[in-house]
Amino acid sequence: MARPVSEGRLHGFVVVDKPASWTSHDVIAWMRRLLGERRIGHAGTLDPAATGVLPIGVGYATRLMEYLAETDKSYLATIQLGIETDSLDGDGRVTHVQDAQNVTRDRIEAALGGWRGPHLQVPPMHAAIKVQGKRLYEHARRGESFEREARPVTFHALQLLEWTAPEATIFVRCSKGTYIRALARDLGHALDTGAYLSGLVRCQTGPFCLHEAWTLRELDDMWREQGDWAWERVSEHPDSVLADWPAILLDHAAAGRWATGMTISGGPDQGAGCRAYGANGEWLGIGRWDGGSGQWQPTKVMAARG
Repeated sequence: MARPVSEGRLHGFVVVDKPASWTSHDVIAWMRRLLGERRIGHAGTLDPAATGVLPIGVGYATRLMEYLAETDKSYLATIQLGIETDSLDGDGRVTHVQDAQNVTRDRIEAALGGWRGPHLQVPPMHAAIKVQGKRLYEHARRGESFEREARPVTFHALQLLEWTAPEATIFVRCSKGTYIRALARDLGHALDTGAYLSGLVRCQTGPFCLHEAWTLRELDDMWREQGDWAWERVSEHPDSVLADWPAILLDHAAAGRWATGMTISGGPDQGAGCRAYGANGEWLGIGRWDGGSGQWQPTKVMAARG
């Protein structure tokens, strides 16, 4: 349902349940047409075959994507043992086949147990990391391969939910920068069978969970029936990604100083950052604490929009 593009009426996050076969960019383009908004972005790319939580930032919310990108994520991963592909997922070319029927649940759980907590993970070749000015996946498509440096990640949870040979279903909660395809690869190597990621659902990104995500069909139906009135129903306030930050309430004079980027006197240090609000509850932006001066310094100033 397309509409003329405006200069920015809507501000907030919409949690989309990304469908299979859509790229994250496809969802952004679709949302721009639906909402008629230019300033739209997503937090955390999902591969086309993956589904699940894709937070979409609209308007001022796009300025907070960096904080959402830093948050942990949760996944439901389906890993097929006994088959390797060059892309580590189902879209790649099969490079190895081996019988995995004799793998036991105990062996899988033992392998997963060794990776819980801080871990060094080698990114897959089919990744967006740049090498020699190009994305790794661009090199991979040309048949090129490079040594990749292992990167620190953290697996907060790795739980085997189901094992029906040769397929394992695993719940994963991990830090930013973790590649679930690389987890499948490493599990296959640990079990001497090879493996690839055959299915992936993202269950959570930061504060946003799958149970609150909207399908594209649901969004389209609501906008056809209600127009922009549907926004209040589907959106989360831009500050929702910073709910654990301290909040400061400013009177009229202090709000005026904040709007021009001037520092605001504060009490004791309440943390590295804060959310600022006006006397009527309007959101004014975020700031950082300057311990030397004992003041809050505005870092992102927002207009009083919800």
